[in-house]
Amino acid sequence: MNRKYYRAWFAFVCLMWTAAAAAQTSSPASTAPTAVQTVQIPAADFARPPFIRQPRISPDGTHLAGMVNIEGKQVVAMLNLFDHTDHPVYILLPDNTEMSWLRWVNNDHLLVGVYALLPVEDDGRWVISRLVSIDRKTKKVAKILWDQGGQNSSNLLWVASDGSPNILVGAQSSIYVGEGFWPTVWKVDVETGKRSAVVKGRDGVMDWSADSNGLIRTGVSYNDSNRRFKLLYRGADGGNFKTIDTADTKKEEALLSPFLFMPGTTHALAMHDNQKSRSAIYEVDLLTQNDVRTVYTAPEGSEVDDIYLSADGSTLLGASYAGDNTGIAWFDPALSEIQSAIDKSVPNRRARIVSMSADRSRLLVVIDRPDSPGALYYFDTHGAKMQRIAFFSAAFASKPLNPVKLIHYTARDGLKIEAVLTLPRDRPATRLPVIMLPHGGPWAQDSLGYDYWAQFFASRGYAVVQPNFRGSTGYGSAFVRAGQGQMGLAMQDDITDGLNWAVKEGIADPMRACIVGASYGGYAAMWGVAKDPDLYRCAISIAGVANLRREVNDFGDNFMGGKYRDDWKRMTPDFAAVSPLNAIDRIKVPVQLIHGKKDITVDYSQSSAMFGKMKGAGKVVELVPIPEADHHFTREADRLTLLTAMESFLLRYNPPDPPSPPAK
Repeated sequence: MNRKYYRAWFAFVCLMWTAAAAAQTSSPASTAPTAVQTVQIPAADFARPPFIRQPRISPDGTHLAGMVNIEGKQVVAMLNLFDHTDHPVYILLPDNTEMSWLRWVNNDHLLVGVYALLPVEDDGRWVISRLVSIDRKTKKVAKILWDQGGQNSSNLLWVASDGSPNILVGAQSSIYVGEGFWPTVWKVDVETGKRSAVVKGRDGVMDWSADSNGLIRTGVSYNDSNRRFKLLYRGADGGNFKTIDTADTKKEEALLSPFLFMPGTTHALAMHDNQKSRSAIYEVDLLTQNDVRTVYTAPEGSEVDDIYLSADGSTLLGASYAGDNTGIAWFDPALSEIQSAIDKSVPNRRARIVSMSADRSRLLVVIDRPDSPGALYYFDTHGAKMQRIAFFSAAFASKPLNPVKLIHYTARDGLKIEAVLTLPRDRPATRLPVIMLPHGGPWAQDSLGYDYWAQFFASRGYAVVQPNFRGSTGYGSAFVRAGQGQMGLAMQDDITDGLNWAVKEGIADPMRACIVGASYGGYAAMWGVAKDPDLYRCAISIAGVANLRREVNDFGDNFMGGKYRDDWKRMTPDFAAVSPLNAIDRIKVPVQLIHGKKDITVDYSQSSAMFGKMKGAGKVVELVPIPEADHHFTREADRLTLLTAMESFLLRYNPPDPPSPPAK
């Protein structure tokens, strides 16, 4: 790959805060809810992005970082929570680039992981990842290891907890298998840019991990020819690595994956399945792979989906869980007490600690409901004070919108399916026009959280059903495996069975159903009207994949050895047979295709090819290209175009009932 292309990849722009930017964090004057929705809420109110995404507090608890909504665009920002004379910094990402995560290194430096979809010689387009560091004081942006010519140079392994600007990063230096392809671990000073190699790349090892002291302890080796993984391990003395575990992905074996090494022992904490095929946390003897004790198992019907470590990486503070129930279990007594106190103070709402200072005395807390986007709060344990930073939506504040609840139904083969149901608040829940809204992924889950699409559709008079079809996460590995070989088959039937449930319950009118989705959900929307051509009145696909391929596809990443690739290959025995592009003749109803031209997850050509083939076959089809939109529609203008286009299409092909008059 041409390294000059990499060096010219990003042209970050540092700008000073403006009055318009500062206004984004002001609190609206009124928070009073309305009793009855009598006036239709403008689409522009739903289109406005949340004022911040991925909020992160600095180690000393004085600054806030995140993706902030500035004049309709999402930018990386750093704000002083106390001193408003300290001008905030925001960084505008360049075109065709998206942020995946951000993290404070110390009080003055912020790390941002970014990625793009770029052409690689004659091998199509690859997901390329890089790191940048932003200096809060100087407002300078530094590229970390951008001279490395590999695909992935952003694998953050460790951040110093002593306030120094040191990090460990795994980075490839070549796209060709051989020298430089296998990532080297670099110690980097993000302030000066100085670096040194601490573990050189070795054949087959694509991933490394470090302990809380910054010592590389494990490496994961992968052989693409036999699809076998190996776990390399060394003790705290820093000796030689040795293989302690293997896994054959053809047999769906799972490799041990430690996330916290226990000092003075060969033990570590790791997540793996329990007897009910749901992930739990265990203490494991790394040399024998035997469980020493069970650390945490989620409530019945749920599984652990993430863990929370202390700032120095040495202590497990808590674990989040998903499934039939969602929440966070805090093992740290102080955090558990704080969570309990906040929960009691905001009944019927959800409170989540999303970030905390290094000493855990200052916290960022999100309080929301499924029918309200909620607000971000600052909590100081010293005075037990909680202050609202801002509502996520100034238009809605804390106003309740449309009611949301979980429902359960049984698929035609007996599998239990959970779904999210959103109903319009101003219409009786009887024989409503319905929108089936399958999630993307497909390895994802819809839960009881605010969803601006579902709320928008419900505000227009539609019942909205979001089914967690087989293959969704949160319900255990057996449920995920139930989706293998079933893409376009039983996975699609699960969506259909959700519609059948809504009809049987009297909620939905079977003659007024439309299917809408994005990414994998966009695929499901197109395939839904091909597989069951008499079921729906219309379909809307947003950034959907129309032409599926076994080896490489637009869903997700294409890093060598990634678990995604093996999971994807198992999804169906015949990708062509379940590709919407190959089933145009079976589609009878109007289809709308919406796609951003700056989408770096699913290429715009997927929708344009589907449009061309449908148009050539004389089908009713509409293509809405959005020139500046990315995969996630982060810009306000693009969100508004998306919502108004969908609303116009639905009014033509599946119009809602008029609202009920207000009660006297």
